[in-house]
Amino acid sequence: MALRQRLLRKKPIEAPQETSLHRCLGALDLVLLGIGAIIGTGIFVLTGIAAANQAGPALVLSFVVAGVACGAAALAYAELAASLGGCGSAYGYSYTAFGEIFAWLIGWILVLEYGVAVAAVATGWSGYFGNALHVVGLTLPEALTRPPAAGGIADVPALGIVLTLMALVAYGVRESARVNAAMVFVKLATIAVFIGVAAFHVEPANWTPFMPYGWIHVDADGSKTGILAGASIVFFAYIGFDAVSTAAEEARDPQRDLPIGIIGSLIVCTVLYIVVSALLTGIVPYTRLDVSSPVAFALHEIGVDWASGLVAGGAIAGITTVMLVLYYGLTRIVFAMARDGLMPPALARVNPRTRTPLRVIVLCGIVIAALAGFVPLNELAELVNFGTLSAFVMVCVGVVVMRRNHPDLPRPFRTPLYPLVPVVGALSCAALMVFLPQATWSRFALWLGAGLAFYALYSCRHSRLAAP
Repeated sequence: MALRQRLLRKKPIEAPQETSLHRCLGALDLVLLGIGAIIGTGIFVLTGIAAANQAGPALVLSFVVAGVACGAAALAYAELAASLGGCGSAYGYSYTAFGEIFAWLIGWILVLEYGVAVAAVATGWSGYFGNALHVVGLTLPEALTRPPAAGGIADVPALGIVLTLMALVAYGVRESARVNAAMVFVKLATIAVFIGVAAFHVEPANWTPFMPYGWIHVDADGSKTGILAGASIVFFAYIGFDAVSTAAEEARDPQRDLPIGIIGSLIVCTVLYIVVSALLTGIVPYTRLDVSSPVAFALHEIGVDWASGLVAGGAIAGITTVMLVLYYGLTRIVFAMARDGLMPPALARVNPRTRTPLRVIVLCGIVIAALAGFVPLNELAELVNFGTLSAFVMVCVGVVVMRRNHPDLPRPFRTPLYPLVPVVGALSCAALMVFLPQATWSRFALWLGAGLAFYALYSCRHSRLAAP
């Protein structure tokens, strides 16, 4: 059980050079990493769609509900990150709290979550990129902006941005963090411009009725609307803070810096989501916001075209950082699973020059680029929310299990109001899963079945725990 002991930090084991990562990230880097992953598609795309189709002006309450669930999960993450900083991610925490099989399932879910999320966000990036080209008088042929199922050849911009990010992540984590920090500054400045302009164009009449769909409403066809259904949709906007925990092995002081990065980024982003969604539905009737770029659209509708163009440009930077951080998180999860023997050991090698898991990065890049370029992802993207909520439930329960089974484990950060906070986090995340479509549950079951088959045929035979 040496691996379990290492994760508990009772009997440290030094990782060999070829499987150890470079510790170079501080607390500010981790906060910016979280903001980079959280602020993007949620503000620039989901706000309008969820307001128009799910919650109306009460979308602000959807963000509050999702934020409360994420806040409880974030505090649980922070405790486990502080006490188990060397393992990182819900996969590592589940390994320690529940054992290998549960850790494998969470890792398998996270691979789906991150991989599909990057591909889905890449298709949104492609749309903004196409609009930007159109503004300067250039237009790509439709066949090069759509997957085969939509009548095209491939979504070339989506495929291209994934391969570009692959090269950046492969080059080094320090360089990736610098690029992320620069683009985070750009998108925060963009959001500040929107808030500054929109605050002077609010029409209170647009907030009436405030709750057109109530808390929850089930239509005749079984589709769900309302504040709670909206919360289950906008939850996609919050998945990024989990990526902060995947940086545990590259944080200079994970016990101190990871809680700061997780909680700090979540607080900043939740406040921005609430403010932006309130102003967005205040300047334009929510029924008109079902567009691919609602923030830029709203500014255009009130006649402030210079700000609309600026926001459209900032959205490209914002969405890019989301892909960058999620891609980074995916590669570190696969790397950790391979190092534990649950995936082929070739994926656990670190390039001696870049100090990055180069084989994992290239493999993930090729698969995600193929998904983004050739597969329509609208319905599949709902699996991202399901996977995220599952991981959050496991982390919240993990805090309770670790407190009970290992009460003497050093905890530099302790979840407040224990056990209320982790219990509320687990229940609220589980409740939000109920409001996802039935088809999502079916697809998730298929993915889980494939994961169990892989574990039975390969992982359990090659696991480090199975080694003599």
